[in-house]
Amino acid sequence: MIIPLPDAYFLVSGSSEGYMPLNAFDGALLDAGIGNTNLVRMSSIIPPGASRIQPVSLPLGALIPVAYSSITSTVKGQTISAAVAAAFPEDAEHPGVIMEYSAAGPSEETEQICRDMASHALILRDQKVSRFESTSVSHHVQNVGAAMAAVVLWTREDSG
Repeated sequence: MIIPLPDAYFLVSGSSEGYMPLNAFDGALLDAGIGNTNLVRMSSIIPPGASRIQPVSLPLGALIPVAYSSITSTVKGQTISAAVAAAFPEDAEHPGVIMEYSAAGPSEETEQICRDMASHALILRDQKVSRFESTSVSHHVQNVGAAMAAVVLWTREDSG
């Protein structure tokens, strides 16, 4: 197995201005605390029994499994936002699901849409929602802006 089965996760978000869209996205990753790693974008499942932890200092250059949403814009004055939401089933033997969403507009709307998406993902799995966890961020574009939100999966033995 390349990456061990995660037993923990944490939520982060960030935003930034940048020289070009990729620079703005890189700045948003740095603002979120995950910019000096190699993100491995994954589909959106939190393993059963995984616990939410406070964000940890990630090893520089590490391969980090992450589900994230992002948006960049060059429309001066535009508000952009990104959100992630995790829905957890009543039956703890089943996994949680993560949904990602980004759009022009305020983070409150983006986060609510994302929570609704997570709820529907559990319904597709014939599970009832016991709780949600989510985060979002907005950014007011000055020249080139980016916003991102993520659920980072982690294995506690990795933290030393």
